[in-house]
Formats: sequence, C-alpha cells, structure tokens
Amino acid sequence: MSDPTPDPSPRIQPPVTEGAEGFWEATRARRYVLQWCLDCEAPVSYPRVVCPGCLGARLEYRPASGRGTVYAVTVEHRPQNPAMRSLAPYAVALVDLEEGVRVLSNVVDCAPDDVTVGLAVAVTWEPLDDGRNLPLFRPAP
Repeated sequence: MSDPTPDPSPRIQPPVTEGAEGFWEATRARRYVLQWCLDCEAPVSYPRVVCPGCLGARLEYRPASGRGTVYAVTVEHRPQNPAMRSLAPYAVALVDLEEGVRVLSNVVDCAPDDVTVGLAVAVTWEPLDDGRNLPLFRPAP
C-alpha cells in the first residue's frame, strides 16, 4: 500500500520568472527585498530584467522594510480560481511600501472586512511547498 498523497496547498504557487530568482531566494530566509535600478536609483516592483523607468538592465536586490499602507482593497468572496476557494473570503490589497513602490498582495491575520484604505501593514510569511515563503501583509503592530 502506498502512502496517501498529502493535500496540496490551497494557495497558488507563484512561478519563479526570469529576473525574480533573487527575490524568491531571499524569501527562503524570510527576507523581504526589492530590486533597485543602479542607473536611475529607483526601486522596482515586481521583479523583472529591466527597469520600467529608464530601461536599464543593471538591477540589484536590496533589503526592504516590509512596511506600508493599504492604497486600495477588495474582498474576494467567490474567487474565480477553484484553488483559492477554501481561502475565501480574503482581502486583496494594493500596498504602498515605504520604499516608494506599490505591490499587490493579501492582507491576513484580521477579518477581511477590517482591511481599509490607509491601514498600516507589515510583511508576514506563508510557507510554500518548495521552501520559499510567500510575502503577505498583516496589520502593523
């Protein structure tokens, strides 16, 4: 008799795309990093191979605070992706980070309806199946 297959994580496992390898490697140690363009000295988010501002290809990862403010939020009660249904309802938010970029993520550790524009948030981590950690946000202490 074979071992039963464990239930897969309900979370969609994000792919590691070209240019994002350093970001995902840092998440293994639960370090939040952002790309910075060495040509125009601007933060870059999401990770990519060229700067969206100046098209420079000299990018490096730098530590980030992991702190920000909710810019916009919606609560998903009926996700379109069946893999996410067990997590519903959940808050999807645009978060303005202290470093000056806006990221899309979930806000956890509170009721989804308690997530409001202007809420101060801080990064938290959810383990993924492959040893990476997914950065999410929670209300800041």
